[in-house]
Amino acid sequence: MSNKPEINLRAAINAISDVIQNRPRPLREFDQIYMKAGDMVLQSEIVARWADGKSLAFIGDGDAISVCVAYLKRKGILDYGPKEITVFDFDERICNAVTRFADAERIETLRSVNYNCLEAFPEVGSFDCFYTNPPWGASNDGASVHVFMQRGMEAIGNQGEGMIVIADDHEIDWPQEVLGTTQKFAIDHGFFIQKMVSKVHQYHLDDSPELRSCNLLIKSLPSNPAISTSESITDPARLDHFYGKDQAARIRYVKEKSRVDYGKANDSEYELDYL
Repeated sequence: MSNKPEINLRAAINAISDVIQNRPRPLREFDQIYMKAGDMVLQSEIVARWADGKSLAFIGDGDAISVCVAYLKRKGILDYGPKEITVFDFDERICNAVTRFADAERIETLRSVNYNCLEAFPEVGSFDCFYTNPPWGASNDGASVHVFMQRGMEAIGNQGEGMIVIADDHEIDWPQEVLGTTQKFAIDHGFFIQKMVSKVHQYHLDDSPELRSCNLLIKSLPSNPAISTSESITDPARLDHFYGKDQAARIRYVKEKSRVDYGKANDSEYELDYL
């Protein structure tokens, strides 16, 4: 990664706040836990620098880091970033939020695809790199992480780079176990660990507010064979406890029931008591 000039921090924070206003609320039952705003700013700059000039696939993106990266470049706050970004997510609310923001801000390099990672990946080998912040696998030894990684590897045709964001805590056993199985999964699939940036993100997580995550960067070995096909995942062992204990992967899509103006209070949240 080359050195880049410092960015206008106030402008960056204000831009990220625009993205947060547009973002749907997280669904905790699907392990959607959002990164805190300050860390989103730093993470967006890291991703933009890492994927500069490349085509980037997001395998899920509740945090909306994809939108942040594209928006910071569109506004000229960053003069580097991916040449194109595609978000693949099973939550239609997230996909619609990406499309809505891209249309409003005329970001032609940003698009979304409503896609469930248990189904065959639709655009194998179409990207240079992938990013994923998957369900962290506390109850399945990282199996859910590995599913999202597999789809990311397919997105780049088994040849390229990936950034995986997963739990990182040196005092709790399960994050360390998942980091171990995740690194083994990468190696077993022809990738090596380029770098690990430890304990860099915090989240809006009520039951474990101090739990952080890391950036795990992987790259394919020169000898890794290219792939052009993908298959659905049906193995029960990979689906059990997918979103947490006893939370198997049974949902194909989260559908958006009604159009709401994100960033504004919905009329179901309040009532008026007149003078």
